[in-house]
Amino acid sequence: MWNELWIALALVLVIEGIVPFLSPDTVRRMVINMAQMDDRSMRIAGLISMLAGLGLLYLVH
Repeated sequence: MWNELWIALALVLVIEGIVPFLSPDTVRRMVINMAQMDDRSMRIAGLISMLAGLGLLYLVH
């Protein structure tokens, strides 16, 4: 089980690193936009992201 967890974490890091590698300017603008978001909007975006991940995990598993 721990091995799969480390594999999943490694894949997350690889996938998260693709966009900054390919387009650092886009990531910089996105971070600036996120810094200007209010807490409620940020929480809603996080919730949607988590639910999408759970839904994808359910479909794959």
